[in-house]
Amino acid sequence: MYVKLEGVQENKAIAELTFHAMQERAKVLEGRVEDLTQEVERLRTRVKELEGQASKNSKNSSKPPSSDGLKKPNKTTSLRVASGKKPGGQPGHAGKTLKRADIADVIVVQALPVSCDACQATLPISEAQVHQRGQVFDIPAVRFEVIEYQSLSLRCQCGKLHQSALPPQVCEVAQYGPNIRALAVHLTQGQLLPFARACELIKDLYHLDISPATLLQWVHEGAQLLTPMVQAIAQKIQAASVVHVDESGLRVDSHLQWLHTAVTPTHTWYGVHPKRGMQAIQDHGILLNYVGILVHDCWAPYWSLNCDHSLCGAHLLRELIFQKETSTQAWPQHIINTLLVADQACKAAREANTVLPAVQIENFAADYRTHVRDGQAQNQPAPKKPGQRGRTKQSSAFNLLHRLHEREQEVLRFMRDLTVPFTNNLAERAIRMPKVKQRISGCFRTLIGAENFCVIRSYLDTARKQGFGMLHAMQAAFAGHPLALA
Repeated sequence: MYVKLEGVQENKAIAELTFHAMQERAKVLEGRVEDLTQEVERLRTRVKELEGQASKNSKNSSKPPSSDGLKKPNKTTSLRVASGKKPGGQPGHAGKTLKRADIADVIVVQALPVSCDACQATLPISEAQVHQRGQVFDIPAVRFEVIEYQSLSLRCQCGKLHQSALPPQVCEVAQYGPNIRALAVHLTQGQLLPFARACELIKDLYHLDISPATLLQWVHEGAQLLTPMVQAIAQKIQAASVVHVDESGLRVDSHLQWLHTAVTPTHTWYGVHPKRGMQAIQDHGILLNYVGILVHDCWAPYWSLNCDHSLCGAHLLRELIFQKETSTQAWPQHIINTLLVADQACKAAREANTVLPAVQIENFAADYRTHVRDGQAQNQPAPKKPGQRGRTKQSSAFNLLHRLHEREQEVLRFMRDLTVPFTNNLAERAIRMPKVKQRISGCFRTLIGAENFCVIRSYLDTARKQGFGMLHAMQAAFAGHPLALA
């Protein structure tokens, strides 16, 4: 009996050991499964990020159109709504066409025959009447003209010698005049032609053989003349109530520099700097003490400025489009609809020279908050892993929603102040022209060349905004009296 009980106890002990071993093994397997589950989730998140990066293009992100390559997006993501109108001029449109001039510069009379081809009688040509008139508008063939200035010398009978002097602008025995210098600088800095092609065009038009080195010297001379004007433009921008700002990379002497711009509807300022952030803002000084409303794309250094801010709606819409295309969630489209409807209401209020009613503003803001909260409920923050240091990387959807929530006042400022546009297109259009020049001509060879471009382009773009022709503006500058820009 004792032996039997002893065997049972032994079997029971073995069973307990086996059970504990199985529990330990189960715990190990559970931990392994948990680790694998987290790894699968991490890989799934990474795959989603990579798919999202691959699906980004100029329509749903801030990438430039040039980055789309040969494979352009198959479908459009334009937020414009079809008006239902037929293409072309609409009913009531006045139209515009070339009209005949009252007085022609040259009249060419098509001669009649001297005699009648039926009866051979002599025709009284003096009694002929004008039957039809057809005018051709064209430009004359031109070439350069040489203007010679002569000073005179005469000795009086008393012996005193009298001499006249050449004009101050005539300081060489042979030199180029202000009009040709203005045209050459306008072609390269205004119309963005490469120096060699500008010289070639001038030779074709006016038979003047100018070297690119001469043209380069004229650009430097023009920048020196216009520096005081650009300083005045900067002061006007500093005093403006709303200023649009942007920055973009610029290749200078095969190195990366940063092109900065600050613009208003009437003024444009450009500057180049090795840095993109706060160091450039401090060195340029144009925004350092600005106290108005700054419209930008949420670049972090701008938040350090002690002024009010407004975020570009176009950038936000592109990010929302990307979230809509890469997820099945509805909140991106709801926010897009809210912003677009609010923008249309603001445009109508501006046309009517009024403001949005407070109730309408609050309704738009309430819809905006509701959709942002819906998005946040569906995109919870990623938890921090045990032992992890620093911030946890979050999804692009979470980051966008966090920004929309934290910066609600800046996102919706365009509704409460109708002097603030919905987008930052003014600055983006300004930054596009230097990028076009870089695209055509390649990088700037020297930093001085880039700085000269910024000075001259600031003056030209400001003149264009104020209704002056850019060529006329450069002619006035080289003639010694730059335009008095408002």
